[in-house]
Amino acid sequence: MSGIQQAMSLLIASFHKYSGKEGDKLTLSKAELKELLQAELGEMLGKASDKSAVDRIFKDLDSNKDNTVDFKEYVTLVSCLTVMCNEFFIKK
Repeated sequence: MSGIQQAMSLLIASFHKYSGKEGDKLTLSKAELKELLQAELGEMLGKASDKSAVDRIFKDLDSNKDNTVDFKEYVTLVSCLTVMCNEFFIKK
């Protein structure tokens, strides 16, 4: 697999590692999102354990307001963080 294909596979696997623990296996509940943020992005996000921060992230990601984060909404988060990292490293 190419590097991009490996990255895509990791994104998919990471989502499904946390989704479905509390119900629908195709979405993340707020608790599942919090667990994913802490385990996978904790160093980057820093305040992933802060309830109000998780609430804001969840609310912002849940674009269709169904009280879950689906794969498309999750990829939006990862994409935005990737863009921010790229901009950070370009400035250095």
